Amino acid sequence: MVPRVGVTVDIHPRDLPIALIGTAGGALALWADAPAEIAVPVVLLIVLDIRVRRWRRRT
Repeated sequence: MVPRVGVTVDIHPRDLPIALIGTAGGALALWADAPAEIAVPVVLLIVLDIRVRRWRRRT
């Protein structure tokens, strides 16, 4: 048998102060006429805690 390899992506909201700062920064960027294609992903990276884990299960 071959060991299995997998990827787990965990997405959790950050603590409230950091989430508020990220939301305010995104609102400021949109108010300053920044493109939404740039502002929205940056805000999501600030507001959400995204962890990508690679794991290998031994048989």
